[in-house]
Amino acid sequence: MQVDDEPKTLQSPTRKLVLLVIFCLAQFLDGVNNSSLLSALPALDDSMDMTSSQSTWVISAFQLTFASFLLISGRISDVYNPKTAFIGGVFGICVISICSGFVNDKIPIIICRALCGIASAMTIPSALSLIVNVFPDPLQQAKAIGVFGGCGAVAGVFGLLIGAMFVEWVSYHWVFWFSAIVAAPVALAGVFLIPPPQVAETADSLEPTAAKWKSLDLVGIGILTIAIILFIFAVTSGSTDSWASAMVLAPLIISILMMVAFFYWETLIPVENAAIPPRTWFYNNFSVLVVVGLLPYFWWFAVATIFNTLWQDIFQWSVISSAIHIVPICVTGFAMSFTGSLSRKFSPKWIILTGLSLCMVATMLLVFHGGSPDDYWPYVFPAFAIGSSGAMLIFTHGSIAIFQAVPSSMAGTVGAIFNSALQFGSAIGIAVTTSIETSVEATHGGPQEYAGRAAAFWFLAAIVAVQFISISVFYDRSTDHKPQPKHGEHGYPARLSTEPKEKHDDDGKVIVAMSASPQLEV
Repeated sequence: MQVDDEPKTLQSPTRKLVLLVIFCLAQFLDGVNNSSLLSALPALDDSMDMTSSQSTWVISAFQLTFASFLLISGRISDVYNPKTAFIGGVFGICVISICSGFVNDKIPIIICRALCGIASAMTIPSALSLIVNVFPDPLQQAKAIGVFGGCGAVAGVFGLLIGAMFVEWVSYHWVFWFSAIVAAPVALAGVFLIPPPQVAETADSLEPTAAKWKSLDLVGIGILTIAIILFIFAVTSGSTDSWASAMVLAPLIISILMMVAFFYWETLIPVENAAIPPRTWFYNNFSVLVVVGLLPYFWWFAVATIFNTLWQDIFQWSVISSAIHIVPICVTGFAMSFTGSLSRKFSPKWIILTGLSLCMVATMLLVFHGGSPDDYWPYVFPAFAIGSSGAMLIFTHGSIAIFQAVPSSMAGTVGAIFNSALQFGSAIGIAVTTSIETSVEATHGGPQEYAGRAAAFWFLAAIVAVQFISISVFYDRSTDHKPQPKHGEHGYPARLSTEPKEKHDDDGKVIVAMSASPQLEV
């Protein structure tokens, strides 16, 4: 039985559109949850008497658990029912956000943020898996993934504006309650509108529960999850503590060793039970596209964080004024999310290279920014518009290309890997740029001078250049616009199945019997 050869459940165009809106709202929620509190941190600090390092963990706790639990969420979506994972995740965001709005102490709020990250991690791979199934046509799928990705990327920056408005005009509590207000109808609509899994659509429905449980690869996922938690903890702590401290070096070294142990473990277990079969990385362009995924969130959040701090702390702009000046990132970025159809006309390689070129131009404008409020229109505004457009092209067409590189039944896991790359890029990039900015400011006039921020943007420009070279050299165009690979191709594991097998008795009559143990099929 071939999952990719099975007919998909036909949905009306209207229902497909409504479903896409539901999935995009979940993506929007995750982006807002990740960024809206940046504007609310000063109010949280005053209300809960937190230090700057403690308030950092209000943001980091969400990013830490979100990135760490993406892979297990992807495996659950692929092995079990993505509808259940999606609705459960959105409902979890609703409940946790309501509770967070009533919390007035620093430890409980950090715990709530960590739990919200886990719930959010359940929504992304499952939503991507559902999109791939609802939109089997390559052109429609490319457009849908593009819009879905655009909503998440833009929401990450748009959340700054939402948080600023609530802090300025109401209170920071409404930053949490806003998420609950959006999540509740999304979860309810998902219950009634998302189609149930069809037996004809998945071979997993024929697998015994024990086989599905083994397919989760809980040992491998557990090793990798702990490694990711320790790694992000280390790089996040490095921006506030010394990089040479034991609190940074110990978890960093342990996380690297555990990642090595994970990949070794994946070579020891049966390939059909591996969370990420080793040969997955050898699908055409898969590895280079994962590397590309490190850049978009890094660019958006580094730029937004640096200028948000500059405008509020140095220029003394209000929270709402700072957020409004970041709006060009939202508008131009979202506009580029509708370019998904270009991937069917042009090679994703050239589109991604175009995006990287735009990011380079924008980053160089920010390097030569004079550090004055008067430089917003000649330098910052065009840099925001050009760079955000480029980052969205990279994000959208990197997403489309990576889903076309692997079997559709692997959508949940692939979505988890790509989104983990996005979070890794953001966490690591912001930690490094913050360290560069701080160290340069210590010897070049302090935060009042622009030298530290210019150095951070030079580092960002170097990353963009490395990405440009990697795509130019390693991206293979030979499989552009070709059908997605099937199970058993390019080393992807065959499915477990308990299909009825034909047997013949001595008279030649056919006896149909269920096989006693799972059989491999290609």
